Amino acid sequence: MTEQHKPAETPEELNQTTDSHADTVELSSEQTIISKLEEELAKTQSQLAEQHDLMLRIKADADNARRRAAQDVEKAHKFALEKFASDLLPVVDNLERALNFINREDEAFKGVIEGIELTMKSFLDTVEKYGVIQLDPAGQPFNPEQHQAMSMQPTADLPPNTVTFVMQKGYELNGRLLRPAMVGVSKAPD
Repeated sequence: MTEQHKPAETPEELNQTTDSHADTVELSSEQTIISKLEEELAKTQSQLAEQHDLMLRIKADADNARRRAAQDVEKAHKFALEKFASDLLPVVDNLERALNFINREDEAFKGVIEGIELTMKSFLDTVEKYGVIQLDPAGQPFNPEQHQAMSMQPTADLPPNTVTFVMQKGYELNGRLLRPAMVGVSKAPD
């Protein structure tokens, strides 16, 4: 077997080989730089996404805080009179008691009765302007959220759990219960 020898490379061929190797080395270093830049870009995009998510959460928290503060202010406006209104309720109760105890048959008390009724109506109209509503549940179904049962009476005239009489009327302030109505409730006869 004879070995074939390659002829010796010419200087031009050597230069081309060297240039090709240099190009390969140059391409390899460019690819490394591109690869590093791509990694940095991916890392930066990830950080940007995290920052965007954080910004959205902070914005949502701020919106929620603003909404809660607005609700708190609204509640403060609505219920600022709660203590004052509660303190006025005995006045209405006393006017109602006075009307219940006066002999309506006696002509001498006709002017007094009319005066007390007008005073009570004026008083209720005034507090109603500020959101205080009187609850008079006589004849209505018993509602434990608005009524306080003081007694139960068997009766065939009304369905069970119906308010038969009102001992003391209840009141609400802007939909919030100030005082439950004290009532008697019907039950089925034995």
